[in-house]
This record gives sequence, structure tokens and C-alpha cells, in this order.
Amino acid sequence: MYARILKNISRFIQLNEAETAYFTSLLQERKVSKKEFLTKEGEICRHTYFVNKGCLRTFYTDKEGGEHNVSLAIEDWWAGDLYGQLTGKPARFNVIAMEASDLLAIEKKSQEELYLKIPKFERFFRILAQNAYVASQERILATMTETAEERYLHFRDRYPEMDKRIPQQHIASYLGITPESLSRVRKNLTRKNKIN
Repeated sequence: MYARILKNISRFIQLNEAETAYFTSLLQERKVSKKEFLTKEGEICRHTYFVNKGCLRTFYTDKEGGEHNVSLAIEDWWAGDLYGQLTGKPARFNVIAMEASDLLAIEKKSQEELYLKIPKFERFFRILAQNAYVASQERILATMTETAEERYLHFRDRYPEMDKRIPQQHIASYLGITPESLSRVRKNLTRKNKIN
């Protein structure tokens, strides 16, 4: 149950046996069904989630009811409303399971205790936050400078598994284009033999 998360953590910090035991004692196993919400906009966000199996989607709902995907998370990824976690304010985003998912959750309070008992975890979660920030900046820049086709090709290159598992409408929202535009892009790329 903990093999994947411990491997994920070991990319940035090394834990001894006692630290591993303490960390895993703070984790809560969650099994969620498809379309089950983990966080709803306006609620207080109390957990950060690690995806052991499955797929999560973080999105914002506008005043007209349109959904805008902020992030997608499959196995070996972390998810949650970082804004709510960092500010303590109600969540701005919804987090929902796109597939039946097996997750490991850590409560904000437990995470703060973890920082005090094992300070190297501050480094680990700082690196996660930095990586999320960089990815966010790259997406903003891509939206301003790249065509829909370029954005889609970069998405496929970076996340080949997601392109196969996530419905086209959610990929389109993530890329900041309409599903119809993505459909045209895909047809055009198929004609050029760039995708199959």
C-alpha cells in the first residue's frame, strides 16, 4: 500500500525506518468511486491526496456552470486544493474522482506535525509546490503563445497515459480550448499522420 508513495518521496528525500513508520502512520487510506467528490468549492480543504490507483480532476466552476480543469492526476501524482491548504480559506476548486481510485490522504494538521518531527518533509512538500507553480506558469505561457495543436501535442508528449484515459472534453478544458476545437486538432493531426 505504501510502496508507490515511498518511492515518490525518495526522489527528493531519504527516510530511515523510524521516519517511514511515523510518516505512514499519518496516512489515511481512501477508496473513492467514480464521480465522488473529495473537495468541493467553498468547503475547507483538510487533506492532500496521493493517487495510488485511479485518476482525479481538479476544476473550477464559473458563474454559468462551466467547468475549467486546473489539474489532472493519475498514479504517482499528488492532488488537492493548494490554495485552500496554504491559506486556510474555503476551497476555490473541486476535486473529483474520474475513475474509482485508491488514495492516501494526509490531513493538514498531520502535515504540520510532520514538518516539526521530520523537517526534511518541509523540503519535500516545498519541491511539490514549486513544481506545481512551474507547471502552472508553463500552462499560462502556452495558452498565450502556442496554438491549440501545439498545446495538444505537448500534452500528449508529457502525459501519454492521460491522453488515453481522460475523456476528450476534460483534456480540452485543461488545454483551454473547446472540445470541438480539440476534435478538429485531432482530425488534422491524424490526416498528417502525427497521431493514430
